Amino acid sequence: MSLLKRTNYCGEARISDVGSSITVNGWVQRSRRLGALIFTDLRDKTGIIQVVFDEDVPEAVFASAETLRNEFVVGVSGTIRERESKNGDIPTGEVEILAKELVIYSEAETPPIYIKDDDNVDENLRLKYRYLDLRKQKMQNNLSFRADVCRLIRNYYADNGFTEVETPVLIAPTPEGARDYLVPSRVHPKNFYALPQSPQMYKQLLMAGGTDRYFQIVKCFRDEDLRADRQPEFTQVDLEMSFVEEDDVIEIQEGFIKKLMKQTKNIDVKLPLPRLTYEEAMNRYGSDKPDTRFKMELIDVSDRITLMEHRAAVEAENSEEGVSEGASSGFVVFSNAIASGGSVRGIVVDGGSDHFSRKDLDKLTDTCKAYGAKGLMWMRIKEDGVQTSFSKFYKEDELRHLASDFGARKGDLILISADTNKVVFATLGFLRCEIAKRLDLIDKNRFDFLWVVEFPLFEKDEETGELSAMHHPFTSPNPDDVARLVSDPLSVRAQAYDIVLNGSEIGGGSIRIHDKNLQAKMFEALGLSPETTQSKFGFLLEAFRYGVPPHGGLAYGLDRLVMILLGEDSIRETIAFPKNQAAEDPVSGAPSAAEPDALAELGIRI
Repeated sequence: MSLLKRTNYCGEARISDVGSSITVNGWVQRSRRLGALIFTDLRDKTGIIQVVFDEDVPEAVFASAETLRNEFVVGVSGTIRERESKNGDIPTGEVEILAKELVIYSEAETPPIYIKDDDNVDENLRLKYRYLDLRKQKMQNNLSFRADVCRLIRNYYADNGFTEVETPVLIAPTPEGARDYLVPSRVHPKNFYALPQSPQMYKQLLMAGGTDRYFQIVKCFRDEDLRADRQPEFTQVDLEMSFVEEDDVIEIQEGFIKKLMKQTKNIDVKLPLPRLTYEEAMNRYGSDKPDTRFKMELIDVSDRITLMEHRAAVEAENSEEGVSEGASSGFVVFSNAIASGGSVRGIVVDGGSDHFSRKDLDKLTDTCKAYGAKGLMWMRIKEDGVQTSFSKFYKEDELRHLASDFGARKGDLILISADTNKVVFATLGFLRCEIAKRLDLIDKNRFDFLWVVEFPLFEKDEETGELSAMHHPFTSPNPDDVARLVSDPLSVRAQAYDIVLNGSEIGGGSIRIHDKNLQAKMFEALGLSPETTQSKFGFLLEAFRYGVPPHGGLAYGLDRLVMILLGEDSIRETIAFPKNQAAEDPVSGAPSAAEPDALAELGIRI
């Protein structure tokens, strides 16, 4: 069997090439005989072209063409000619190849999945036969797009003085918020490496080592529950800079975003990007990664509710006969939320009154329970007044004033949550995005970037009451808040920043602590003893004894960034061989049981 040397890819031929000789290689998409002619669609990563075998070709070539079936791998040489029946659905639809030579490189059995973009095959089957799934035009386009983004990343950061440095994959376990994947050491029995959740420690050591500006496109590993935009192994664009402040890091990233969007989407991004403080993002959108492609912002009506509750309580106290149990103290859901330090907030769905039936609202209420909500209240603005799920607790004029505070108009629907601020934000943050999807309020061709800054430095575990670092214990506090680091840690803001695109965090970072005394205060605020800090972070603290520059950095989630730019719903569509929802590799069968001899060599018994 001889190889026909390719002169062109299948998707390249155009009407201007008519009369040219061409040799292509690829897979048979389909083949059919019509009288004395055989028509074969040949496919490679660039597209499809029609090949015609007629009675003028050598008899052996025609006989071979008659055997062609889907997914046979072949080479064809011939001449480009204009098609009589053109196909406007493909770029090569005006031309075809009149074949002269045919070589069948390999035959194929009937594949278990169709090789076409709109096959609607179950995802698990697609992942099991990923090597077939990858033959689809969409998947090849996705992989090529990802490669283009990686090339742009390397060029941009190299042009801005960054050195690409690889950091170790076998490292010591470090506390970074998720479970580590552990790798047993044969040389050191009973000891383990960890796979890195991020290069955090090493990127800071590179700054201590004088690298000044570092970046890499790096694999990271986290043993955590999966979802559409999460994998056990994922790719970060990791970077760190010395002698910088927060604005310096952000400025470099904005230049990258501008270049990325221009070269990949031909979109001119206006700089500087908008910035929201964490507090403002939560108050307006109920999320620290808000989608700003639509409005539907949260409105706090706690003050109005307080007045209404006060009136109800006064009337109940002054009534000689009393009132019903519910009305005697207003609406207990609202009053309890405010009394416990929470709030009453809501969103207005423009014209939503007719879009959501009572059954729809009940289903939404059940869904919101996953976010901690005990219930969901609603108001419909009708022609003849206000209809609510809590009408019996308040007077008609009070309900009208409440609707007015929301800025609601006739036909609008108001959805209200009352609880701790954490629950209220989570509930309404989910609702505004869910409703925007249901009502098709989101412009899929729009890309909204923004920065969220001034995150809290600490967060408290509601069950244990213990403090933990919202990002990591090397995040630098806002200089204005350092005095409260130990006395009032929950009020301290971090010099941390996330970059958000269309409601997804695509990157995040911070300015790091480089002063050993400030670092000691940070550990004290977290309740970590010197022994604990030494055991967890000893090698980094040791390096910091010998002089470390002020530094800060950021990491992008490459898979998620590419997913959003491609308009995909899952990062699995941007990864060649992803894991499934059970963290399994359906192609190879990993994870799998190890051989007893291999376990014995590692000193492991199961």
